[in-house]
Amino acid sequence: MKGEELEVVRGSGNVFRDLGRKNADAEQFKAILAAEIIKALNRDRLTVRAAQARTGIAAADFSRIRNADLGRFTVDRLISILNRLGSRVEVKVRVHRAESVAQEARP
Repeated sequence: MKGEELEVVRGSGNVFRDLGRKNADAEQFKAILAAEIIKALNRDRLTVRAAQARTGIAAADFSRIRNADLGRFTVDRLISILNRLGSRVEVKVRVHRAESVAQEARP
């Protein structure tokens, strides 16, 4: 490694896209929502059991969220959990043409 130059590559802002994941935007959104749920739990000093008692959502689901095991969750379910924790979600959508699509469309 000594003497080798490393190339610095700027990420896209979405780690899932950078890793080539198929549903990168949805995965990124779910990760952001999960982080907000964790912030709400920490802010209110809620254990997963206390969160279950407050929201009616299984403690196991809160454990999955804390462990970033989000495969079982849809975006709307994560928003619902945030709502039950007393938070409201505002979503702003910006649609950009994907580079690969834009390049393929060129003559």
